[in-house]
Amino acid sequence: MAADLLRSLLRRPAGLISACLLLFLYSAALFAPFLSPTIPSAQNLQRTYHPPTSLIWKNGRLCVQRYQLVDPSTASYQPLTGQFTSLSWFAPGTPYKLFGLIPANRHLFSVPSSDPIYLLGSDATGRDVFTRLLYGAGISLTIGLIGVALTSFLGLTIGGLAGYLGGWPDSLAMRLTEFLMAVPGLYLLLALRAALSSRFPSDATFLLIVVILSALGWAGTARVVRGLVLSLRERPFILAANILGQRPWTILFRHLLPNTFSYLIVAATLSVPGYILGEAALSFLGLGIQEPASSWGLMLGQAQDIKIFMLNFWWLLTPGVAIILTVIAFNLLGDALRDAVDPRFRLPGK
Repeated sequence: MAADLLRSLLRRPAGLISACLLLFLYSAALFAPFLSPTIPSAQNLQRTYHPPTSLIWKNGRLCVQRYQLVDPSTASYQPLTGQFTSLSWFAPGTPYKLFGLIPANRHLFSVPSSDPIYLLGSDATGRDVFTRLLYGAGISLTIGLIGVALTSFLGLTIGGLAGYLGGWPDSLAMRLTEFLMAVPGLYLLLALRAALSSRFPSDATFLLIVVILSALGWAGTARVVRGLVLSLRERPFILAANILGQRPWTILFRHLLPNTFSYLIVAATLSVPGYILGEAALSFLGLGIQEPASSWGLMLGQAQDIKIFMLNFWWLLTPGVAIILTVIAFNLLGDALRDAVDPRFRLPGK
C-alpha cells in the first residue's frame, strides 16, 4: 500500500512537491538547534528591528555585510562600505541538546558575537527571526501531528467497534459522538486555557489542550469509520472469515479496519492544517504559546504593531508565509493521496 501511494505521488507533481516541502520543513524543525546560529531567547537591544543581513562572496569565502545603526527612532541601518565578517562553518557556539537528548555545541554557521547575523532580520528585542522561525516550527508543526494521531486512533477504534458490533454499543457510541460534536470547541479551548494557564508552562498547557480537544474531536472520524465498517462487514471476504470461524477481534483488526486506512490517511492529512491554524490563531490572540517559547502564531502576534507596517519591517511577517506554505502543502498532499486511493480519481492509463 505504501509503495502504491509513493508511485502515485511520483506521477502527481503537486503532491510530490508538497511532500518534499513538508519533509524539508519537518527536517528543519527537527535540526533547528544545529541550523540556527543562536538560541531563540538571545536578545540584543542594540540591534532591534535589524534588516536581513546581506551575504557576499569575498576572497573565496562567504561573508556577512556589517551594518551601522543610523537612526534609533526608526531603526534605520546603513551597510558599512567594505566591512564584512567571514562566516564560520560547523563552529562551536551556544550549547544545546539535539533532538532534546544529545548534548552538542556545533552550529551549521556562526559569526563573532560582536557582528551578529540576521538572515531574516531581528524583532523588537533584537532576537534573530530566522532562529525563532526554526524553533517555532517545532511547536507549530508537531501540534498537528499529535492532535491528528490521537484523533485518528480514537476514531478508528471506537468507530470500528461500533460498526462491527452493532446493537447497544453502536447506539451508545453514536449518542456519545453526537454529544461531542455539539460541544463548541473554541469556547471550550478558551476556558481550558484560562483555567490551566497558572498551573503549567505555556507549551505544556497548549499541548494538554490539544490532547483534550483531540479526545473530543474524534467523533467525526468515528462516524465515518463506522459507516465504512457497516458497508464492509457484508462483503464476501468478511462472510468467508466468519464461516471459517475466525474470532470477531481478528476479523475487525485484520480485515475490516485495514480497509479504512485509505480514508484515514487522507482525512489525517487534511486535518493537520486545522491544528496548525488553531495554534496560530490562539497564539496570535495571546491565548496559546507564551514567552519565552516560540511558535509561528506567537511571532505573528508580536508583529501586529502598527510601527512594523509603517516602517516596512516586512521580515517579521515571514511566519505568516510559513503558515500559508504549510497549509497549502498539506491540502495539496491530501488531494494527491485522495486521488491515489480513490479509483474514481485515478489518472487515465495509470
